[in-house]
Amino acid sequence: MIAKSNMLVESRFKTFPSVTVAIPTYNEVNYIENLVLGFLETSYPNLIEIFVADGGSNDGTQEIVKKISDKDARVKLIHNPEKIQSAGLNLILSESIGDVFIRIDAHSDYAPDYIEKCIEALLKSKASNVGGAQRFVAETSFQAGVALASKSFLGNGGAKYRNPNYTGYADTVYLGCFWKKSLLEIEGYNVEANSNEDTELNLRLKNVFDTTQITNQDAELNQRLINNKKQAIYIDSKICVWYYPRKSWKSLLIQYFKYGRGRYLTSTKHKIQSQLRGLLPFVFISTVILLLIVDLLFPKLGLPIESLIIIGLILPFLESLRVTLECSKNFDLEIWRGSEDKVPSFFSRWFLCGITLLSMPLAHFSGYSYQLFRNQVLRVNNW
Repeated sequence: MIAKSNMLVESRFKTFPSVTVAIPTYNEVNYIENLVLGFLETSYPNLIEIFVADGGSNDGTQEIVKKISDKDARVKLIHNPEKIQSAGLNLILSESIGDVFIRIDAHSDYAPDYIEKCIEALLKSKASNVGGAQRFVAETSFQAGVALASKSFLGNGGAKYRNPNYTGYADTVYLGCFWKKSLLEIEGYNVEANSNEDTELNLRLKNVFDTTQITNQDAELNQRLINNKKQAIYIDSKICVWYYPRKSWKSLLIQYFKYGRGRYLTSTKHKIQSQLRGLLPFVFISTVILLLIVDLLFPKLGLPIESLIIIGLILPFLESLRVTLECSKNFDLEIWRGSEDKVPSFFSRWFLCGITLLSMPLAHFSGYSYQLFRNQVLRVNNW
């Protein structure tokens, strides 16, 4: 009877792609247990392994993973000596045996059916990588400001993966659920694309067919390859994941400074395909600085520099007011994950959202400019 039951289970598993869950970590003692246990409780029938690539945590993260691993052999801890996420993900990729590779962030919450919805989208879309929208949630007042900023075009740049209602093909996606063979074909993550590794990887996925030789007579093949490029990345609104942003202004500045550096490096490697939204902070702020210099050198031109600066400072807070008002009705339900007695006031949400909308482009511009200077002036080329 037991043998017959096992045969039925094995037969059922053959209809589901095997899944590897990949979690890069460093000092995640407050999150890792619930995260791993949550995925172990999935109803998806063919989750075969959960890898945790740890960068040398000293807060008890590794001990928690080892304890869970002793009870469930699917959980595996590996050491990531380079510490960065892309290196850890590549280590997992090299050791994994699943057909599907699901990249997980430790600072996010996942719907109970996250794996099921990812696999469903992967099979339905025929894409190489699928994912859901990056839904921002908060446990602190500052996080609430960042979460609200993500609702604005000034904070998200119109990125499709920031729209929880969008379903369709896109340029990039939050995290990702991949066919392992697709990741191997492009040789995994670029460890030098730190802080921009997901976007850089997705650009390579879209370009995977660029080396194919096509003649004018190959019209049908040409169209198929074009379609493949357009359909490499897919977002499904049914895939639900909630992201907790940085908890302090300083950490947010550091994060977006790194994003700016990564964006410049990605633009040098993928000159044509880099998204315009990633260049907007640099273009806009550079233009204002250039006009300021021109005004100082040629004051008789009468350029309205002061007005532009005032507008630049006021606009984020006006936009913050709009977003805060728009989201006030559902704030407790959709964004707030903290204590009920610590819900930030309307004024606090408005002010911190405005600070975030002002700070993110400035930090991004600084990082982009810094890396441009290193590459073009100092001739230090990371890639």
